[in-house]
Amino acid sequence: MLEALKPVGRSQPDLLIGLGAADDAAVWRITPEVAIVETVDFFPPVVDDPWTWGAISAANSMSDVFAMGGEVLFALAVAGFPREMSKAIIAEVFRGGSDKVVEAGGVIAGGHTVVDNEPKYGLCVTGRVHPDRILIKGGLRRGDRLFLSKPLGTGVITTAATSHAASAEVLQGAVASMLRLNRAAAEVACETGARGATDITGFGLLGHAGEMVKASGAGLVIGASRLPLLQGARDLAEAGHWSGAMKRNRRHVDAVFGAGLRIDPSIPGYL
Repeated sequence: MLEALKPVGRSQPDLLIGLGAADDAAVWRITPEVAIVETVDFFPPVVDDPWTWGAISAANSMSDVFAMGGEVLFALAVAGFPREMSKAIIAEVFRGGSDKVVEAGGVIAGGHTVVDNEPKYGLCVTGRVHPDRILIKGGLRRGDRLFLSKPLGTGVITTAATSHAASAEVLQGAVASMLRLNRAAAEVACETGARGATDITGFGLLGHAGEMVKASGAGLVIGASRLPLLQGARDLAEAGHWSGAMKRNRRHVDAVFGAGLRIDPSIPGYL
């Protein structure tokens, strides 16, 4: 499908990262010292509270910029809501997103909203990065150590919450994790000379790790016993609280990577 988007016979030397090498965001060089990072993402509610949904979705959208080693400048809201949805609820979703963008050092500069039977909210985010200090999926090198910025399990917990199987304490732990920005993690990665990173979301840890292995040609050894898990995540996973996305991930990676909680499609991601 992506082949249809690629221009035939045209090269753009300032498009540093685009369709040619799939990554977390596109990067366009403006000057030898400045490049623009661009990404877009949105999804339906993962929690009941509208402010929290907006903030979580905004954090998820901005995480792709952080995964590239960038900083957030501004964002455009992208949303769809049922015609009958309360304007007060919609305003809270927008406020949650705006508050999170401000926390990241950016600002909401506009956006576009449509009528949709299923509510959706997210951001088109513009950031910046130095062209020589971009973190990419293909940046892994032999001898590198793997770090996660957050514990695993938000996908399992939010799935369990839809059937009221997750306790309030467990759900709150997942919400707190989803609300935490990856800004500090990205800053530390850049300051310590990291070259490779990715935002781990829909494909889970093993799916995104596989993308990095393919892009870099370097293998990864992941010790399951050392992976950090959110409180309650293991018990809920063992009880079978798997979403459709998790099941698709499992079928995709089982033959190569094995199965388990590490294919949880967490929202928003961790680096």
